[in-house]
Amino acid sequence: MTYQERAGEGGDTTSTAADWLAPGRRDQRRASVLAALANLIWPLQAALVAYALGGLLTGGDISPVVVALGFIALGGLRAIVGFVSEALAETAAIKVVQDARSMIVAREAQRAEDTTFGGAGSISALAGEKLELLIPYLTRYGPARARVMVVPIAILLLALWNSWAVALIFVMSGPLIPVFMALVGMAAKDASRRQMDEIATLNDLLIERLSALVDVRLLGAGDAVLAGFATKAANLRTRTMAVLRVAFLSSTVLELFAAIGVAMVAVFVGFSLLGELEFGTWTGPLTPQAGIFLLLLAPEFYQPLRDLSAAWHDKAAAEAVLDDLSAWEAADTSVLLGQGGAATRLHGPASVNLSGCVLPNGTVLPDIAIAPGESVALVGPSGTGKTSALRMIAGLLKPTSGTVTVAGQPLDASIADAWRARLGWMPQAPHFLNASLRHNLTFGRQGDPAQALQQAAVANVVAGLPQGLNTRLGETGGGLSGGEARRLTLARAIYAGPDVIIADEPTADLDAITATTVTDGLLAQNAQGATLIVATHDTALAARMDRVIRIGGAA
Repeated sequence: MTYQERAGEGGDTTSTAADWLAPGRRDQRRASVLAALANLIWPLQAALVAYALGGLLTGGDISPVVVALGFIALGGLRAIVGFVSEALAETAAIKVVQDARSMIVAREAQRAEDTTFGGAGSISALAGEKLELLIPYLTRYGPARARVMVVPIAILLLALWNSWAVALIFVMSGPLIPVFMALVGMAAKDASRRQMDEIATLNDLLIERLSALVDVRLLGAGDAVLAGFATKAANLRTRTMAVLRVAFLSSTVLELFAAIGVAMVAVFVGFSLLGELEFGTWTGPLTPQAGIFLLLLAPEFYQPLRDLSAAWHDKAAAEAVLDDLSAWEAADTSVLLGQGGAATRLHGPASVNLSGCVLPNGTVLPDIAIAPGESVALVGPSGTGKTSALRMIAGLLKPTSGTVTVAGQPLDASIADAWRARLGWMPQAPHFLNASLRHNLTFGRQGDPAQALQQAAVANVVAGLPQGLNTRLGETGGGLSGGEARRLTLARAIYAGPDVIIADEPTADLDAITATTVTDGLLAQNAQGATLIVATHDTALAARMDRVIRIGGAA
């Protein structure tokens, strides 16, 4: 059952590793069964080769054509079964990765705030390159484990039928490989875990530095930033090389064990056929057919173990990714009310009431009642809950207790989207989508944003851009000053003629003239009937509001 199915049934959505891998379980089981069957075809081919070569050595009557056709037919069957097994394993891997990626995207779209798991870089690394590390594990480890559970036992029984000495060699040397593999696996998992953490850290650092690129250039801090990147890159390189060292060392040792085992079988068979050894079989001397058959079986006895040892490192990396998925899922935060999509506007007066609201951090907000068409300033020291109050009004944050009433109705998931359709949001930090400026202002709605640009006193700025409204800005409004970007967010907020405008520190870090321009734009919308709610430290802006509500003490 997928995460979405369990969540839809109201079940526990805390996923285990098995839950994450569940979407591809059926295909993976089929792939594993077919992988084992494909390997079991080789003893039949080996028997044909041993029969033919043994007959040539002893002068027996054989039919080369029949042997060749039988060998080719079995080889073709083995190839077909192996191909189907690999296709099913690939399908299973794609299902698992797609389901996990869809879950991450869907859940992150519903989060109301950042998580303790990490920033956008960590989450994008998890949804991108880290999830891709599950594919080698799902396509290689499951089939390899199935082959180990079946093929060596089958070959051991066939060897025991022909020679107890060869079977004893297999029994003595075979277990050394999985034992050593388990020991190496513990070190490989720790190394993979450290590598995953370093990847997440580097991604977060990259996003932070890119978002502050203009400031970095203005401050002349480019060399320091590059040095920081170089240090982090060196750390990641060190972690990666640690993983590779473990992989190469373990592969070398495991290959040594397998080579010694095959060599011991070859020595036994060779000396037995020369008549130097007269033990190791159940009845009589070892025949050429049996000797050749055992020589052909020996490499295939160790091959599944070698495949599993190679896939063991994929397992270590996958377990590190699954641990990250569990940590990401456990990093719970408040959930955005509603679906966050377009909706018909909620009917009723544009009134807002907060009663007995308590923030997730335990801060108690004062009761707030705002009438339709009123302009209100929320003032108070930093960290007292002004921004959180705005987020509650917008349905972006749910109080741990208390009620938020909008348009005469309790604000919950059923009306959140319809309520937000009436809002204009002006955030403290300007943020733009990777799209044209026109799309950033209108979000695909029909109409000309010229009036909104004029009201926000930013029409001349847009006209001076290289492609006007078709210009693409960076996420933080690259190429614009802070005041220009802030005025563009004002134009975006008022474009659709909202009934309520929510502005978080709309004049912060602006010069007096620009701050007055932004304030005039907000009040112009208020004069047209929109309810205006701002959180601010700007006493000049607060003085122009109808009313001031103090949160957490004096401003």
